Amino acid sequence: RAGDQAGVPGDQPPGDMPEETGRAAEWGLVGAAYDIMLYPPDTALQSFQKAASATVTMATLGAVFGATTCLTAELRDAPDDPLNYFIGGCVSGAVLGARAHSFATGSTACAGFGILAALFKISKKEGWNLLGPPKL
Repeated sequence: RAGDQAGVPGDQPPGDMPEETGRAAEWGLVGAAYDIMLYPPDTALQSFQKAASATVTMATLGAVFGATTCLTAELRDAPDDPLNYFIGGCVSGAVLGARAHSFATGSTACAGFGILAALFKISKKEGWNLLGPPKL
């Protein structure tokens, strides 16, 4: 079952989706802060609109990724399969392309997010240490 391995995103039941959405929203806020610092808007209202737009977009992508990954894990009865992550990333990329009204953005984001998500899952399964402290 998909909920047997708690703690790995995409392997939880849909009840843990708020966590995925919240994590993505946090990244949206971070990205918006950098965007506002690099390209300062003219008014405070424009700053708020930029921050809200980025946060809602990232939260939506996180929710779509979590829902799709959980759904494919349940439908395929294969919770540890990297293909679930690829499908979740691809659907999230397609949503981003739909928001941008661009097929090129959607197809590129689909491939990019899907590959990154699958590699993330493979690295967790294989025990790769990509970003952790060096082993001495």
